[in-house]
Amino acid sequence: QVHLVESGGGLVQAGDSLRLSCAASGRTLSTNVMAWFRQAPGKEREFVAINQWNGYSPLYTNSVKGRFTISRDMAGNTLYLQMNSLKPEDTAVYYCAAGNNYGTLVRQYEYWGQGTQVTVSS
Repeated sequence: QVHLVESGGGLVQAGDSLRLSCAASGRTLSTNVMAWFRQAPGKEREFVAINQWNGYSPLYTNSVKGRFTISRDMAGNTLYLQMNSLKPEDTAVYYCAAGNNYGTLVRQYEYWGQGTQVTVSS
């Protein structure tokens, strides 16, 4: 079993930055794929970024390219999402996910955190 806990969300103004963290515990995660998703009110959960894994490069959804950076600590127990130049459309609950398959689909991930709210005011 894997337990994921996100933190770092908050209320910021457009153009500000936030750094989200996802602390992972449980069985060894070094071989797991880890990613960030988000869900805005009334919308489906969507892919944001996936960390490099097993030769694959990090991948970002187009709307955050150049603004967000995903990273993972050396021990593999904490996943980060550095979010710069935030926009009102980035407002959502952000979720950390872990799984065994590299991909951008919600169904590919077995473990999920509880989410952290990010609100960007204009």
